[in-house]
Amino acid sequence: TDNSQREFQQVVRRYSREKKELQAHIQTLKNSITKNDSDRRKQLLLHIARLEAKMEQRHQRELEGFEDELNPSLESITTNLMKMNLENLSPPRSVKAMKRRERRAREEEDKISAILGPKKLEMKAIPADGHCMYRAIQDQLVYSVTVQSLRCHTAQYMREHIDDFLPFFVEPEAGNFTHEDFLRYCDDIVHRASWGGQLELRALSHVLETPIEVVQANLTIIIIEEYKKKLLILVYLHYACKFGKHYNSVKPIEASGAVGGKAPRLF
Repeated sequence: TDNSQREFQQVVRRYSREKKELQAHIQTLKNSITKNDSDRRKQLLLHIARLEAKMEQRHQRELEGFEDELNPSLESITTNLMKMNLENLSPPRSVKAMKRRERRAREEEDKISAILGPKKLEMKAIPADGHCMYRAIQDQLVYSVTVQSLRCHTAQYMREHIDDFLPFFVEPEAGNFTHEDFLRYCDDIVHRASWGGQLELRALSHVLETPIEVVQANLTIIIIEEYKKKLLILVYLHYACKFGKHYNSVKPIEASGAVGGKAPRLF
């Protein structure tokens, strides 16, 4: 109905506002830590990833209420949320603000190219569909594995090592996650196109027994360093993807057009 459509648009506008408020909060947290305090900075990045993932999960749950009235499938709702340019439903941004973001996107891509170049690597685009982190991992594995399988193994590892992950699930106003909250979060990893972050990457690194490096314009993080297998490298974008924060894969510059054989299955 028309009322449902209007309500849906109001909800999406609220999501856009909440995302902006969260980014402002994240910036305040980052400013509170000195650049030389690497340990606290790593902990903060994990906390930020959890905050962003929790918001995505909540937004997706709320959108389920529109499924019957608007009559799309649940998968369609999730996909549309990830692909929707939320700014289109908000008051138009100023030309100055849009140019500023475009400039930041170019600067971000230039910095990442400067990091990858000496390694003879370049970015490889991954679809922005809510599965980007898992697809970027999938893209670099020498074994064949599905995104759904990666999600299932990630959730299983987190459930089996709940004491290693639950302390990071803290909401300043609401308090700690309960055991049930955490298990529900793990269920969402499996059953929804939920955004993956630092915590899920830590779990995947253990599952695959492989170190994972996350390249950003101003910071590079190796999630787990203890394993000796070939390093997997992901690119984390803040500005260059119009749908928001996003993971891309990498590929050798000299092998851009190469076609390999069929890989054996991992799981």
